[in-house]
Amino acid sequence: FFLCSCLTFDLLHVLPDAQPSQSETEIWEKVNQVLTEAQVILDDLQAYRGAGEEIRQAIQSPGVEGVQEKAWSAVVPLVAKLKTFYEFSQKLESSLHCLLDVLTSSGSSPTQHLEQKQALARQFAHILHFTLRFDELKMTNPAIQNDFSYYRRTISRMRINNLSADMGNDVNNELANRMSLFYASATPMLKTLSDATSKFVTDNQDVPVENTTDCLSTMASVCKVMLETPEYRSRFASEETVLFCLRVMVGVIILYDHVHPSGAFVKTSNIDMKGCIRVLKEQPPSSVEGLLNALRYTTKHLNDETTSKQIKNMLQPN
Repeated sequence: FFLCSCLTFDLLHVLPDAQPSQSETEIWEKVNQVLTEAQVILDDLQAYRGAGEEIRQAIQSPGVEGVQEKAWSAVVPLVAKLKTFYEFSQKLESSLHCLLDVLTSSGSSPTQHLEQKQALARQFAHILHFTLRFDELKMTNPAIQNDFSYYRRTISRMRINNLSADMGNDVNNELANRMSLFYASATPMLKTLSDATSKFVTDNQDVPVENTTDCLSTMASVCKVMLETPEYRSRFASEETVLFCLRVMVGVIILYDHVHPSGAFVKTSNIDMKGCIRVLKEQPPSSVEGLLNALRYTTKHLNDETTSKQIKNMLQPN
């Protein structure tokens, strides 16, 4: 099983792209468009600097002419970016649904699905990689929350004073409320995917939940073995490949924890959680702190009584 699965993951990331079969092409092309946009989203988020200085000036000098306008002009295009990020989360949710549909269908085991549908399994891994990377960047950028809060306060003030808020205001109140909820989460993209996976299981009662959880636990096991086995680890082309593998592992653990009735942390779990956490803790702290935080704060069952003290201690912040 492990040899076969490790070969699968070799093909998932290290070797050139697996080509979709004819029956998979439509889904693959649809998801590929989303993954192409995902890279643009990450680049934009990485370059996001915020309007902290302009907002500070506006708050400190409310009566000074031009200061409010300058802050507003700085914030409006940033909120347009935040709107794009939020709307992209909905595209990602739709892509995840398409892939789960195929990778959890009855008739083949999870390992067979990953073997036979490598092009789609690889896309699933890339969605998880994007999700964890987006949330790592968001978690370390307080400007996002500050900019959006300032935007909402300014819009409210304009409404109260009957001023026109049309300038750049293509975020109506309902959308602003949804965006607020999205950005209030420490890990907004992961929360989107976790909710989407849970909804997928609920909406597809004819598909046994094991089809989904076995697919997720298989991918977690594959990642762990790839990371802890020197023979496989030595084949990784770069540190970025290691991070790819770590992000995918954490992503599938979190989805599994949301979907499996007992979660990922119980003794009977199909995921070796102690082993996975150990692998994470063996990496340079700076590269995995965001991933450990995702396990601490985005999982569903970590604080259950059924979770062993050892696992809880392993995930205690230093």
